[in-house]
Amino acid sequence: MDWLDALILGIVQGLSEYLPISSSGHLEIFKQILGLDLNPDKSLEFSVMLHVATVLSTIVVLWREFVPLVVSFFTFRRDSGFYYVCKILLSCVPVAVVGLLFKDDIAALFEGNLKIVGACLLVTAALLSFAYFYRGKPQASGLPAKTPRDISWRDAFVIGCAQAVAVLPGLSRSGSTIATGILLGDKKEAVARFSFFMVIIPILGEGLLDIKKMFEPSTAMASAGGSEVSLLALIVGFVASFVVGCLACRWMLEIVKKGKLVWFAVYCVAVGLLCLCW
Repeated sequence: MDWLDALILGIVQGLSEYLPISSSGHLEIFKQILGLDLNPDKSLEFSVMLHVATVLSTIVVLWREFVPLVVSFFTFRRDSGFYYVCKILLSCVPVAVVGLLFKDDIAALFEGNLKIVGACLLVTAALLSFAYFYRGKPQASGLPAKTPRDISWRDAFVIGCAQAVAVLPGLSRSGSTIATGILLGDKKEAVARFSFFMVIIPILGEGLLDIKKMFEPSTAMASAGGSEVSLLALIVGFVASFVVGCLACRWMLEIVKKGKLVWFAVYCVAVGLLCLCW
């Protein structure tokens, strides 16, 4: 992988992690387009760098909300910030179970399979469309719509289950969690922020698992095949993912507030059909 490939993948990761179009699906698509066959050890290093960049972009964009939450949780203030973090931790339980028990099997089963990616993108489009038309427009009966509420404990767990299902490549994590929250009747902007905060723990966890794999004997033995990733490529990928991630995070918050998710459904349909026809 040269620096240009890393730049492209970094931009793709930064955009697709926050926009409801599936980062794992798009990374798989662009690896196919670029014809990349990475050394497993170096691929893990690159994956860790992208994960760290994504976490940092979330913290930078939402730092005004992030810092008080961290202070409340670690000082046990038992205020709204403390319980908000507890809801985030609850939402991470399903994806932690799936990640620890089934992630490698899922990755091995679906890696390089653009048909699966295409089918999951179509599911993402259906979910976004349903959330838009079910909650995004006034009720046809003329009755007043229900007032959006704050995220409850039950909602946090259900949204977490949606995130766990979104480990499938092509099924957008942000799209699944935000659409699920909207369908539950939660406030749109609150759901978007919750979705971006709740991804920090799984991404850090996945990064730690990747670091662990880098030192496993099986990975070291497999590192003989595939192309290498240079230090320049790692740096370029990290910077591109961080900068684009900051922009995409801010953009996505505005998009959710204005209720424009349906246009991403149209995009997911188009890309999903292209994957199926590839």
